[in-house]
Amino acid sequence: MDAHHLSKRLKTVASFVPKGARLADIGSDHAYLPAYLALNKQITFAIAGEVVKGPFENAQNEILKEGLTGVVQARLKDGLAAVELTDNIDTITICGMGGPLIADILQAGKAKLQNHPRLILQPNVGEKNVRLFLDANGYTIKAEEILAEDGHTYEIIVADWTGAEPSLSELDLLFGPALRQEQNQVFKAKWTKEKDKLKKVLAQMQKAKQVPTAKIKEIEAEIAQIEGVLHG
Repeated sequence: MDAHHLSKRLKTVASFVPKGARLADIGSDHAYLPAYLALNKQITFAIAGEVVKGPFENAQNEILKEGLTGVVQARLKDGLAAVELTDNIDTITICGMGGPLIADILQAGKAKLQNHPRLILQPNVGEKNVRLFLDANGYTIKAEEILAEDGHTYEIIVADWTGAEPSLSELDLLFGPALRQEQNQVFKAKWTKEKDKLKKVLAQMQKAKQVPTAKIKEIEAEIAQIEGVLHG
C-alpha cells in the first residue's frame, strides 16, 4: 500500500470525504490517506496527525516524496490537539483504532468539533462506543459500510452534525442502524461467527461444576439478540 494504491478499507473511507474538503486524518501513520486524496485533487488541505514519532516521520517522508508539502501537513500531536480551529477543518477521519479509543479522542477534543466537521470513523472493535458518542453529541449517522479484507472485518461509520437528540436504539448502537437494515454477506458472516463463539462459551459454562447462572442468562440473551437481528 502507498499513496497511489490504498487498501480496500482506506479507499472506502476516502470515498466518503467530500470534494474540496479540509481534512484532519488522526493517527495517520504514513499519511497514505490524505496523500492519496491530495494526489487525486479531492481535498484542498489536510493534517496528518500522529502521536508517535516513528509514524510521524513516516508521514513527513511520504508527504515530501509525493511533493505535497503545500497541501498536507504532518503534526506530532495527541488526537485532536493536532487541529487548530483556524485550520477550518470540515472533515475528520480516524481509522484503525479501537472504538473506545476513538470515542476518547473525540471526547477529549470536543472543543475542536465546534465547527461540526463530518466524522468518518473506522473502529477495529467496539463500534458501539463510537455510535454512543455520535448519538450523544448531535451527530447523525449518514452511512455505514462493512467489508472484509485480509481476514479482518471492518466497519466504517460516517456521521454529520445535525444537532439531533439521541435517538439510536440498543440494536442500532450494537449492530449499526444502516448495517442492520442492509445486512450484506459480511454483516451476516460477522454476527454468525459471533453467535457461534457465544454458543461455545455457553456450552463450556454449562459443563462447569458450579454453573454461573447469571452469566449463562446474559449470554443466552446475547445469542437471542443476534438471532433476532439476523432472522428478524
